Amino acid sequence: MAISTRNDSLLTRSAAAVWHPCTQMKQHETLPLVPIARGDGVWLYDFDGRRYLDAISSWWVNLFGHANPDINAALIAQLGKLEHVILAGFTHEPVVELSEQLSALTGGKLGHCFYGSDGASAVEIALKMSFHYWRNGGKPQKCGFVSLANSYHGETLGALSVTDVALFKDIYAPLLRHSAQVPSPDWRLANHGETPREYAERCAEELERHLEQHHAETAALIVEPLVQGATGMAMYDAEYLRRARALCDRFDVHLIADEIMIGCGRSGTFFAHEQAGIAPDFLCLSKGITGGYLPLSVVMATDKVYAAFYDDSVARGFLHSHSYTGNALACRAALATLEIFRRDKVIEGNQEKAAYLNRAARELARHPRVKNFRHTGMIWAFEIDADDSTLARRFYQAALEHELLLRPIGNTVYFMPPYVISESEMDMLVTRTLEIINAL
Repeated sequence: MAISTRNDSLLTRSAAAVWHPCTQMKQHETLPLVPIARGDGVWLYDFDGRRYLDAISSWWVNLFGHANPDINAALIAQLGKLEHVILAGFTHEPVVELSEQLSALTGGKLGHCFYGSDGASAVEIALKMSFHYWRNGGKPQKCGFVSLANSYHGETLGALSVTDVALFKDIYAPLLRHSAQVPSPDWRLANHGETPREYAERCAEELERHLEQHHAETAALIVEPLVQGATGMAMYDAEYLRRARALCDRFDVHLIADEIMIGCGRSGTFFAHEQAGIAPDFLCLSKGITGGYLPLSVVMATDKVYAAFYDDSVARGFLHSHSYTGNALACRAALATLEIFRRDKVIEGNQEKAAYLNRAARELARHPRVKNFRHTGMIWAFEIDADDSTLARRFYQAALEHELLLRPIGNTVYFMPPYVISESEMDMLVTRTLEIINAL
């Protein structure tokens, strides 16, 4: 791609001054950064007006398009009232309204909201809450955690301790607490002839065997419901969640649902755990909760958990905070996001969009180089059958040339577009992805 003077200047300054996330910076000597000037709907534009369809919702956060007029208006109105106030000893309207609305979405099962800034913070909060709950209850030995093989829960030290991605975890192993992993119900790992549900049941039996032996020292099981994101959009049957909930009840272990990526409608229901007909003890939300506008996360907990901290003793309280907890602007963006869900009947509309994209993608799913084409809600994924360690990078570069922002995970290509994507834009996404596969 030819780059204008203005683009080139920004690229040079960014490479010199900004340490970009999840990036080997030396690669940008040959793979230039993409300078973005503005966004509009599903599109991102550089300073020359080149556009890129944001098919990954800018790292899975953007639900209703860039520069959404409704969220913009809500933030502008909030700016004239209150931008932020300390949430220790004070409160404000947006955080109360948001907490009430989120609780109502769980049918009141999770009635207490504790706020953080990002997904990893939410996981840290849930892990600490679970540990502290058992300590307050006279069971300090229950301090271990269980997660699924190939799970991802964030990159701060506590969250990384329950993550199972070697690339992120191995170098920091000396800093991490040990956790246990049980088999992932990812249906791609099933035996030949075994259905996704049968494989989920078999994995639940492995979880049962682990808890039979270790429940006395286990505080919680943490799972990404229905889809394990960062290790290649691994999808699994909801039966695993039903079995896991029953096992956690049986063995007196908390269930933490990490819905940071899959929550807020991405699974096809507002919360992914709804599809299993269960409720977790802790629910972690972030990413899409503000429509992709501002950093915010929340951990929702049950009355039982909350009551274990309600005491005259300060030390029995949950003494966790950060400066921007419950930020008023972020909460107002989240409220605007929830209003769009209600007003526009987004869940129902997404079902129609998903059906359309599935039809449009039939040729893609049948392509001889495509394996394991799969779909959950507003997520699609497949593997490119190629023994090529550079595939992800080459695919990403080719996608940019085709006006697409796609960021494969290894050989896994996935679509996770904003919910405002149109039928013509879905057609373009599929058609140009096919062109890339054929060209590579």
